[in-house]
Amino acid sequence: MSDEVKYGLAGVLADDTAISKVVPETNSLTYRGYAVQDLAVNGSFEETAYLIWNGELPTTSQLEAFRKKERSERGISKDLHETIRRYNKSAHPMDMIRTSLSFAGQEDKDANTGSGMTSAGFDKEGLYDLSVRMFAQIPEMVAAEFRHREGKDAIAPDDSLSWSENFFHMCFGEVPAPEVVKCFDVSMVLYAEHSFNASTFTARVIGSTTSDLYSACVGGIGALKGPLHGGANEAVMHMLKEIGEPGKAKQWMQGAISEKRKIMGFGHRVYRSGDSRVPTMTDYFQKMVEVTGTDEAKKYWEMSRILDDTMVEAKGIYPNLDFPAGPAYYLMGFPIPMFTPLFVMSRITGWTAHVIEQLENNKLIRPLSAYNGEAQRKFVPIGERS
Repeated sequence: MSDEVKYGLAGVLADDTAISKVVPETNSLTYRGYAVQDLAVNGSFEETAYLIWNGELPTTSQLEAFRKKERSERGISKDLHETIRRYNKSAHPMDMIRTSLSFAGQEDKDANTGSGMTSAGFDKEGLYDLSVRMFAQIPEMVAAEFRHREGKDAIAPDDSLSWSENFFHMCFGEVPAPEVVKCFDVSMVLYAEHSFNASTFTARVIGSTTSDLYSACVGGIGALKGPLHGGANEAVMHMLKEIGEPGKAKQWMQGAISEKRKIMGFGHRVYRSGDSRVPTMTDYFQKMVEVTGTDEAKKYWEMSRILDDTMVEAKGIYPNLDFPAGPAYYLMGFPIPMFTPLFVMSRITGWTAHVIEQLENNKLIRPLSAYNGEAQRKFVPIGERS
């Protein structure tokens, strides 16, 4: 066995998965074998969620039954709503959604279903039910927290609306133009799953201990909060606001490169020739600019094009999904701190699917470490230490 340390676990194969893969020949991220760009443009997020959990795209009747099941799980408790109203409005929304999901877990009588914490053991159907429940309820948690920060009352879910339409309704009290809803839905498909990324691996590690599904997903939220992972979409929008106008974009990027500053929204551990999700999200970011039609929207579009071109020309580093997603969310009316909770709403599908997959053939994840500290030494009583 090699003693070589793979820092960041780079290049390490930790387990098998049938959920997603980046296909090198086409540079495409695939979910269960389907190119994500095809799923995003031609399908819905609800179809993608069904695919990630069940392995196949749904038929018309299966999709109808899935939508009915999801809508039946909508609605968080009065106690959770009251807890949300007590949150510190200055806290980051990721702290709030982490706490809300944990609260929902302690309320849920089925929380330990499928884990090693009950005598029943692994229960795939029960874990699937919990997954759909979180899929249905996390958007209401995010929306309620958003309205709490705005000093407004929460809005109840509307079971006549699709998953994405309902989220806009709970946030703003209305459903925007179909083009806006489609852009949001596309982003949810693109963010849903990405193999053994940091938050998914965190969820699998927790799941491997046969803890409960809520705990695994709360752990995923903690990992996703980091700006090197989920928080990058927020950083992209802060960058655009800092630059301010297209005329300053090239000089800003050249300065950041020369100073070797960390530039969020560019580069990816997996992709070397560009993130396969970016062209699709960029197209829909452009659609958001067209729908919005404001000078501000056009300004962000122009800046992003200049920054992209300058980085690729100077370093050969391409943007990742966060680069077009951040400003697209901003043009939808979402405040910057809310961007990463939107990511949670999508990635809950991938996290739960991976925990279920882990538990189907579980082995506790427990890697080794290369010790580089002091050699074993003799204890010296305090009075004899110099």
